Amino acid sequence: MEYIENKVFDEINIGDSVNLTRTLTVEDIHLFALMSGDVNPTHIDYEYAQSRSLQKVSGHSLWSAALISNLLGTQLPGAGTIYRKQDLQFHRPIVLGDTLSVTITVTDKNPQQHTVIFDCRVTDQNNIPVCTGLAEVSAPLEKVKRPRILLPKLHLGNPGAQLARLVNMTTDYEAIRMAVVHPVDRNSFMGAIDAARANLIIPILVGPQEKIRLVAEQEQIDLRDYEIINTEHSHEAATKAVSMARAGEVEAIMKGSLHTDELMRAAVQRGTGISTSRRMSHVFMMDVPNYPRPLFITDAAINIDPSLEEKIDIVQNAIDLAHALKLETPRVALLAAIETVNSKMRSTLEAAAICKMADRKQITGGIIDGPLAFDNAVSEEAARIKGIESDVAGRADILVAPDLEAGNMVAKQLEYMAEAQSSGIVLGARVPIALTSRADTILSRMASCALALLLVHHKKINSPPPTNTPDPKQNRLRISYLGRADSSTQETND
Repeated sequence: MEYIENKVFDEINIGDSVNLTRTLTVEDIHLFALMSGDVNPTHIDYEYAQSRSLQKVSGHSLWSAALISNLLGTQLPGAGTIYRKQDLQFHRPIVLGDTLSVTITVTDKNPQQHTVIFDCRVTDQNNIPVCTGLAEVSAPLEKVKRPRILLPKLHLGNPGAQLARLVNMTTDYEAIRMAVVHPVDRNSFMGAIDAARANLIIPILVGPQEKIRLVAEQEQIDLRDYEIINTEHSHEAATKAVSMARAGEVEAIMKGSLHTDELMRAAVQRGTGISTSRRMSHVFMMDVPNYPRPLFITDAAINIDPSLEEKIDIVQNAIDLAHALKLETPRVALLAAIETVNSKMRSTLEAAAICKMADRKQITGGIIDGPLAFDNAVSEEAARIKGIESDVAGRADILVAPDLEAGNMVAKQLEYMAEAQSSGIVLGARVPIALTSRADTILSRMASCALALLLVHHKKINSPPPTNTPDPKQNRLRISYLGRADSSTQETND
């Protein structure tokens, strides 16, 4: 057991000195801001801090003074010390990642008042002074030796912050026309309405009119400003929404209160659907409070047991989504149970093949590595301990699951055990499909709308000029990624 033992006044000599070293972390900054209420954007707003002269988030100057108090209260004099006065000068800002060395040295004693004066010096990792000055304390007269109390571990999180930031990214874009399929419950209906109010979408409500009006009445929403397309049931709603997307009448689709397979069956229907030469796949954007960046997980909703060729499209779809969110070079981790290639584990062989295909530019736009176990993908410490040298390990932006079951379990575990929130989108179709869950919050639905909006505008900016469109009824051979002609036929899409 560790103990705290003080020095009483008579045991303290001029010249006595103690020190400590601490590195400023994000948690330190957030905890100090939470305690003090000082939410100066130079401390907690990354984008604002990037625009300032330091181009880094800076810590609170008084954090270094708190480290001085640490030494006074726990080491010299220690337990029973009363802080009386301080006179400190702060010479330069401290920024995230700075390592501070704090030293206090006894310079004077007052026997009548039992006070002690300390010279205080705080320097950074380059031995440049950060803070200097004097501190005066009343030293204890009674000897104390007590067990050191273990402080509780604090977890600082801001659930939903990444999703809210995603919504804020759409400020400069025009709203898109979105078919909302079967919005007959509160969450799906209000998700669409709130997204419209946030200027993300112009919702076209597709479903049984009476059920939609009933929900609107319960939520006191005036429907005169919204277009409703009446259908008999959810199957018809899905078919109608897909037809509108195919005709260019809407730029995106959002799933409402119906089963995923109802909507996707209409989307992939040969001759009437909205499939393209690219395999459709789903991406969860996860907002995990204790992960420092948005985390994309794919595929956890559509492709049950994808082949190597299908995984190539799944990876490229996720990279394209990251680009739409202005993540220029996303780090892609191909997940498996282990981080080495094992001939008996298909997931490791396919991961190795995909990495080599990326080396040959068959997949572009990201840094890809695998196989990687989950811990090595998201924890730099785990990767270091296992000796994994990789630009992706510990810093993954995109997690590619070996199959749907694994991906779905990872996403749901993060949601229910790590307080993560998510938004979801289907890629590879003619238009983005916001594939939300019936249990999703309104913020999650709005974030999915924001993903769709960003994708639509990204495509507009980066699409080549239109060319003559071939006859859509003519069957054409699809050339696979391995250079073979696919025996099945597929309708040519725009």
